[in-house]
Amino acid sequence: MPALRRDRLLTLLLLGALLSADLYFHLWPQVRRQLRPRERPRGCACARRAPSPAGRSAAAAAAAAAASAAHNFSRARPGTEHDRGGRRGSKLQALFAHPLYNVPEGPPLLGPEDVLLASQEALRYYRRKVARWNRRHKIYREQLNLTAPDNPVQLRLEASWVQFHLGITRHGLYPRSSPVVSKLLHDMRRFPTISADYSQDEKALLGACDCTQIVKPSGVHLKLVLRFSDFGKAMFKPMRQQRDEETPVDFFYFIDFQRHNAEIAAFHLDRILDFRRVPPTVGRLLNITKEILEVTKNEILQSVFFVSPASNVCFFAKCPYMCKTEYAVCGNPHLLEGSLSAFLPSLNLAPRLSVPNPWIRSYSLAGQEEWEVNPLYCNTVKQVYPYNSSSRLLHIIDMAIFDFLIGNMDRHHYEMFTKFGDDGFLIHLDNARGFGRHSQDEISILSPLSQCCRIKQKTLLHLQLLAQPDYRLSDVMRESLLEDQLTPVLTEPHLLALDRRLQIILKTVEGCIEAHGEQRVIASGPGEQSAPDSGQAHLTS
Repeated sequence: MPALRRDRLLTLLLLGALLSADLYFHLWPQVRRQLRPRERPRGCACARRAPSPAGRSAAAAAAAAAASAAHNFSRARPGTEHDRGGRRGSKLQALFAHPLYNVPEGPPLLGPEDVLLASQEALRYYRRKVARWNRRHKIYREQLNLTAPDNPVQLRLEASWVQFHLGITRHGLYPRSSPVVSKLLHDMRRFPTISADYSQDEKALLGACDCTQIVKPSGVHLKLVLRFSDFGKAMFKPMRQQRDEETPVDFFYFIDFQRHNAEIAAFHLDRILDFRRVPPTVGRLLNITKEILEVTKNEILQSVFFVSPASNVCFFAKCPYMCKTEYAVCGNPHLLEGSLSAFLPSLNLAPRLSVPNPWIRSYSLAGQEEWEVNPLYCNTVKQVYPYNSSSRLLHIIDMAIFDFLIGNMDRHHYEMFTKFGDDGFLIHLDNARGFGRHSQDEISILSPLSQCCRIKQKTLLHLQLLAQPDYRLSDVMRESLLEDQLTPVLTEPHLLALDRRLQIILKTVEGCIEAHGEQRVIASGPGEQSAPDSGQAHLTS
C-alpha cells in the first residue's frame, strides 16, 4: 500500500510539472503579449505635429472627397495629430481624401476582360481545392490513428481572401476604397494556421542545390507557405535581422538578408503611392511550435526543427548549402515575428508572365551589365518589343522609383498577369531586400528614369504631393505603419531616408525636363511612349 501511494504521488507530481511547463511556455507568453502596451516608434512626434490645411485650390475638392475617403480601407487611426484649430486629425486620412486619390481611374472597367477572374469558374476551382484538401487531411489523420474530432474546412464565399482574388482588375490588385484589404490583413493576423509547408521553389531545390553558384536561388530566405482556417494562404518570412541593423557595406545585394519588416513596409508604401501592386502584407507574432511544427505534414520540414542551447525552438532551410544550425531562425522560446503576404490567385486560374528586368544587375562578383556602362541604353530598350509599343516601359520606371525609395537592388524579374496583355500592371513581388541601408541612396536603381527621362503624369503628381509638408512621405508612412501589430516596423532613420530619396527623384525629373522639355518627359496618356532619343538626366547623389 505505501508503494502504491508513493506511485500515485509521483504521478501527480509529474502531471503537475507538465501542466506548469505548458502554462509557462505556451499560455503565459500569449497572455503577456496581449497585456503588453503597444509601443510608439521612437522619435515619433505624432501627437506634437500639426498638419497644415490643404492648398486653397484643392480644398473644395478634398472636402467633397472626404466622404468617400471615410470608407477607404487604408484609413489611419484617428487622433494621431492635431491641426491648428485643436481638432484631432490625420495626415494619412487627409492624403487619401485628396482629389488625386479620388479621381476615376482610366481606362474605365467595361467588362469581364478587365477583371482577372471569372467568379463562377474561380469558385468551382476553390471548391475542388477544399474538397481535395479535406480528403487528403482525412487520410493523413487515419494513417496517424488520430481520433480527436476534426471539422472539415469549409469554403466561405465571403472569406476575405476569396473577395481579394475576385477584386483584382487591370487597375491594380485591389481598388482604392475596398474594405476587403483591411479584413484580409485582420484575418491573416488572427486566424489559426491549419498547415505549413515549403514554397514550390524551395521544394524544387531540395537536394538539388548547386553549391558552386555564387547566387543562391533560394534557401537563405527561409520562407514558408501557411494556410489558415478559412483556407486562405500566405507567404511567411521570419525575422532575420533586428530593426536597427544595417546591411554591412561589404555585402553584395544578392547575398543580403531578406527582412520581414521590409515586406510589410513595402506594402504600405505601395499603397501610399497609389500603385496597389504589392499583395497585402501584415506582421504577425507566430508560435512556431503550435502554428508551424504541429500543423505541417512535411516530414522534411519537421526534421529541421530543434531546440537551441538557450531552450529556444529553431528551424532552418533544408538545402545542402543551408542545412546548418547557424543559419536557423529561433523563437523566444516559441514566439517568432514575421511577415505574411497574401497569395495571389493560382496560376491555373490566372497565369502570370515572369519577365527579366531590362535593367537586371550582374549577379556575379565583378561583372557589369550594358546599362551600367552605356548611358544611352534606354534607346536600345525602346526598340525592343514590348517596350516599343505599350506602356510597359512606364511601368518599369514606376517600379524603379518604388525600388529606389525602399533601396531594393534585387529586382531581377517582374511578373504580370497574362490576361491584361502588354499594358497590364507589373506586380511588385519580393521586396524583402529593401530597407537594408538608410545611410546610403543607391542611385543606380533610378537608371530607368534617368536614362529614359520619362515618367507618368499620375506618378509625378503623387510624388510632388508627398513632398509637401502637409502630406510628407515619412509622416504618412509612420502613421500607416502604426496599424501593424509589429510596430515600429521601420526605424526613424529609414523613414527620414524616404523624404531624402523622394527629393532625389524629383530633382532627377527636373533635370530631364530641363534637358528635353516637359512635353517629352511627362507622359499624360496611359500608352504614350514617345521619349527622348538620347541623353540622360543628371543624378543627384
